[in-house]
Amino acid sequence: MNISTIDITILVLFMVGIVWWALKNGKSSDSTSYFLAGRNMTWPVVGLSLFAASVSSSTLMGHSGEGFITGIAVFNYNWISVLVMVFFALFFLPFYIKSGIFTMPEFLEKRFDKRSRYYFSFITIFGNVFLDAAATLYTGALIIKLIFPEVDLFWIIVIMALVAGSYTIVGGLSSAINADMIQATILIIGSGVLYFFALNEIGGWEELYNKFGDGVWLKLTRPIDDPTVPWLGMWLGIPILGFYFWANNQVMVQRVLSAKSIDHGRKGVLFVGFLYLFTLFIFILPGLIGRGIHLFGVENLPAEIIDGSTLKSTFGINTDQVYPRLIVHLLPIGLIGLILAAMISALTSTLSATLSSVSTLFTMDFYQRWDKNADGKKLVKVGRITSIVVLLIAIMWAPFIAKFDSLVSYYQEVVSYLAPPIVGTFFLGLFWKRSNEYGALWGLISGIIVAAFLMISKYVLGIDIPYHFLLIAPVVMMFSMSVNVIVSLLTVLPDAEKVAQNTWTVKIWHEETAELKGVVWYKNFRVLSVILVVCCFVMYFMFK
Repeated sequence: MNISTIDITILVLFMVGIVWWALKNGKSSDSTSYFLAGRNMTWPVVGLSLFAASVSSSTLMGHSGEGFITGIAVFNYNWISVLVMVFFALFFLPFYIKSGIFTMPEFLEKRFDKRSRYYFSFITIFGNVFLDAAATLYTGALIIKLIFPEVDLFWIIVIMALVAGSYTIVGGLSSAINADMIQATILIIGSGVLYFFALNEIGGWEELYNKFGDGVWLKLTRPIDDPTVPWLGMWLGIPILGFYFWANNQVMVQRVLSAKSIDHGRKGVLFVGFLYLFTLFIFILPGLIGRGIHLFGVENLPAEIIDGSTLKSTFGINTDQVYPRLIVHLLPIGLIGLILAAMISALTSTLSATLSSVSTLFTMDFYQRWDKNADGKKLVKVGRITSIVVLLIAIMWAPFIAKFDSLVSYYQEVVSYLAPPIVGTFFLGLFWKRSNEYGALWGLISGIIVAAFLMISKYVLGIDIPYHFLLIAPVVMMFSMSVNVIVSLLTVLPDAEKVAQNTWTVKIWHEETAELKGVVWYKNFRVLSVILVVCCFVMYFMFK
C-alpha cells in the first residue's frame, strides 16, 4: 500500500506530539499520583480515557473484519456491555471509589481475605502480560505492516512498545490518561470520517440497505445455532464477559478509580457508554460496506455468510486487511495520515493501559506486602521497573503469538471460561452478606478447574464442544456460584465489619435518592442512566 510523504509526516508529528503532551502532564511524585493520577480526574477525562483504553488495534481490525464476514452481529457485544456499564456505575462503582483501593483484587481482600486477592491478582497479571500486552503489540504490528510492508515485524513491535512505554513508565496513569484524551478524540473523529467516506462510496444508507437488507446482515438477533452470537448467548453470555471487562478488569477500572468523586466516576462510565453506541457506525458498518463495494476486487461472493477462513482460502480475502484497505482506498492524502494516527492511537492507548495495570497490581498487591516500609517514591520506582520488565517480556513474546494462533483468535473464548467465576464472586460478595472467605476461595478454585478442563479438552485433546462459548459462560458461573454458596453455608459466618462496609443494601439506594432531590435532570446520574438504557434498546429494536 502506497502512503504519501504528507501522510507519513502527519503520522510522525502525531506520535511526537502525543509523547510530548503525555510527559508534560505526567504526575509521579507519590504512589497515588503515579498509579491513580492523583484521584482528581473529571468525568469527560475518565470517559475518553476508558474509550481509548478499551478500543485496541485488534478491536478495529476485528470489528471491521466481522462486519465484512457476518454483518452487524458483533455489535451485540457493545450495546449489551453498555447496559452492564450502567449496572456497574449504579451499584459497584461507589464501593470501589469509597474504599480507597488501588486494584480490583484489593476489593476482594476487603470483602473476603488476602487469598482471593492474590489469586485474582496473579491471574490478571498473567493475562495482562501474555495475552493483553503481547497480543496488542502483535495485532497492532500486523496492521501497520500491511501499510509499511518493507519494515520487519519485530521492529514495528519495538517502536510501538517504545512509544507507549516512553510516557507511561515515566509519567504513570496521569500521562496515560492525558494521552488517551487526545487519542480518543482522534480515534472517534478519524473513524467517523472513514464511515462517511465509505457510506458515500456505496451510494448512501438506502443503497446499503438495498444490498444487505435481506437476510441477517443488518440483524442483531441471530438464530440459536449462529456461530457469531446466538440469541440466547447474547442475553446470558455477553453480560458476563461485559461485566468482567468493565467492572473487574484492572485496565478499565483503574481509570474509574482516578475520578475525583463517585459522581464523576459514574458520569465518566455513562459517557463512555454513550460513545460505545456509535461503534456500530464507525467500526462495524464500514466493514460491511467494504463487502458491498468489492473492496478486495472479488465480485462473485455468495450472498450467504462465509467464515473468515473460507474467505481466505477460497477467495483470497484476508479480513484483517479490511480496515487498512478502506483507509487507503477511500481517503484522500492527508486524511490517510489522520486515520493511521487513529489506528496507532488504539494500539498505544491499550498497551499503555495494560502497562499501568500490571505495574499497579504487582506493586500494590505484592511488593507492598513484601516491603511494608516502602514510601511513595519507592513504590513509584518499583512500578516503573515493573512496567519495563513487562514491556520487555511482551516484546519478546509477541512474535511467537503467530505460532500459537489460539491466543489471539480464541481470546474471547478463553476469557469466557476464566471470567465467570470472578464475576460470580464479585456479585455474591456485594449482594449476599453470607458469602465468606472460604466460599469465595473455593468458588474461584472450582471455576478455574472447570475452565482448565474445558480448555484442555478443546485445545489439547481436540474434543469437540458442541456449544457456543457464550452458552458455556453462564453455566460455569452458576457452578462456581453454587460452590461459593454451599461452602459459605457450611462454614463460619463472614466478618461482620467487612460485610457492613462492602455489601450493598436498600438503605444505600434510599440515601442516594435523598441526595439527588433537587438535582437538575442532566446532572442526575439516574436520569442519565435511564436515557442511556432507552438509547440501547432503541438501537436494538431498530436492528432487531
